[in-house]
Amino acid sequence: DFEKAIDIPMAQYIINMNASMPASDKFIIHILDSTHMFVQPHVELMIRSQIAKFREDNTYVKPN
Repeated sequence: DFEKAIDIPMAQYIINMNASMPASDKFIIHILDSTHMFVQPHVELMIRSQIAKFREDNTYVKPN
């Protein structure tokens, strides 16, 4: 199992991502607290990729 401390907004993002998936694809094994959870090890890269995309999409860039 992959366990990594994350901040509360990212934990909520991961929980919502998990909730939007079909039952057969759900990946959260157990939520320990507001910043820790166990997920299926095979989804680590997918989660990291989705978080990176989310952060990129939601980063303010000052116009020139």
